[in-house]
Amino acid sequence: MTKGARNRLIRRGAKTPVTASAEPMLRMSSVRGRWVLLATILGSGVASLDATVVNVALPRIGDDLTAGLTSLQWILNAYTLTLAGLLLMGGALGDAYGRRRVFMLGVIWFALASAGCAVAPDAQVLIGMRALQGVGGALLTPGSLAILEASFVRQDRAAAVGAWSGLAGVATALGPILGGLLVGAAPWGWRVAFLINVPLAAVVVAVTARHVPETRDQRPAGRLDIAGAMLAAGSLAGIVYGLTEGPQSRWNAPALLCLGLGAMALAVFVVVESRAGHPMLPLELFRSRQFSAANAVTVVIYAALGGAFFLLPLQLQRGSGFTPVAAGSALLPITVLMLALSARMGRLASRLGPRLPMSIGPIVVGAGLALMVRIGERASYVADVLPAVLVLGLGLAITVAPLTATVLAAAPDRQAGVASAVNNDLARTAGLLAVALLPAAIGLSASDYQDAVALTGHFRIGVLAMAGLCALGGLLAAITIGNEQALGTPIADSCAHCSLSGPTVALAALGSGTGDDHR
Repeated sequence: MTKGARNRLIRRGAKTPVTASAEPMLRMSSVRGRWVLLATILGSGVASLDATVVNVALPRIGDDLTAGLTSLQWILNAYTLTLAGLLLMGGALGDAYGRRRVFMLGVIWFALASAGCAVAPDAQVLIGMRALQGVGGALLTPGSLAILEASFVRQDRAAAVGAWSGLAGVATALGPILGGLLVGAAPWGWRVAFLINVPLAAVVVAVTARHVPETRDQRPAGRLDIAGAMLAAGSLAGIVYGLTEGPQSRWNAPALLCLGLGAMALAVFVVVESRAGHPMLPLELFRSRQFSAANAVTVVIYAALGGAFFLLPLQLQRGSGFTPVAAGSALLPITVLMLALSARMGRLASRLGPRLPMSIGPIVVGAGLALMVRIGERASYVADVLPAVLVLGLGLAITVAPLTATVLAAAPDRQAGVASAVNNDLARTAGLLAVALLPAAIGLSASDYQDAVALTGHFRIGVLAMAGLCALGGLLAAITIGNEQALGTPIADSCAHCSLSGPTVALAALGSGTGDDHR
């Protein structure tokens, strides 16, 4: 690749200069190009499918393994914890040692951890296996998109990323339905939900080994920021453990110690990253007011979504008696609205500037969450759930593409990849902390979780609180987001990144609970 071509690739938003070792770049129309696209879609689809399938299965897991509310929180959070803590490191490892190699390692790791989840004898082992799944996800998730950016010619890259984004979204949408069918088939059907990852992963590995070219960063390699990665993961682990276990243990010494150690690790992480020669998180990105503001809005909105979508599946199935399939299908209209409207909203934001859609969108999302107070013990999907879902989906369509494009436009071209990864990581971390905090904040106890009437009362308090948080996100955007910077990111690229840091993060929290009939 010539120096000029490499510079053009950087300007298009690749994380680092890339090249396929001694191989020409591919076209979408070629046979090998289609195989590469299949491998990346299946690889990222396995992780997306698993996230949504697992959430549908949560209460059946609880019943089978005698796991309480706190254990269900950890079955969700253990995966997100290691994924969020190691995601940036996964991208750096791919750049340094080869994206195909690290992607395949992630897929194999994910499959082995999934098999461990399927045979887990108790909740503690399952939580440990979920944490190992997150490590695999952190290795494969950045690699799938990076392989496309590195393997295809410039003219075909946007089309490849668009196909990857759309089909990965389909996997996310189908996951709850598939999970509901598996879980509804038998009490142990949740184990099959984990096992389906193994044959899918085998196909991904075979296709990748045969057809995907190896690529890596061609610049002189710097030292990997191992210290930064360990501090990031350690700080998250300590803070999340303290916030999750503290209310249950009445803030005993171990919970407070973990919370304090997590906070200390976070402070040390900031110091280490500010002094590292090749930091995992370049802190100079946050010198941009626009970048910092957009990420602050991301944290607020995705905290609200993470908390609400943790409560919603519990309410639909435990409180309202929906079947797993019905609850898993409840948010499908959001996917439809996102696919139909996101690109249009992105183009509109390009003309008007990001402030208006990023101010209005979260308020509309909050209105959708507020409408969920209608979901009670005798809830009807058409009368009570669907109106809230439609308003929520419209709000997300207004918000997500402008938000992601603003993050990318606010970062230097050479750091567009890491800027997207930071935004993705913050979205996941916000949801992680919300799941840890919300039950205690609204007074939801393990006994309330088992009682439909009590659960419904706490659910209504929770979604109203999360609606207020979303409205706060809109107000924050109105105050801090500027219109002086044009959204220079191509809309196809924006939508691609939305698939990572956009609605799929929140939709993955859908669909858990038990119930015998759907009213």
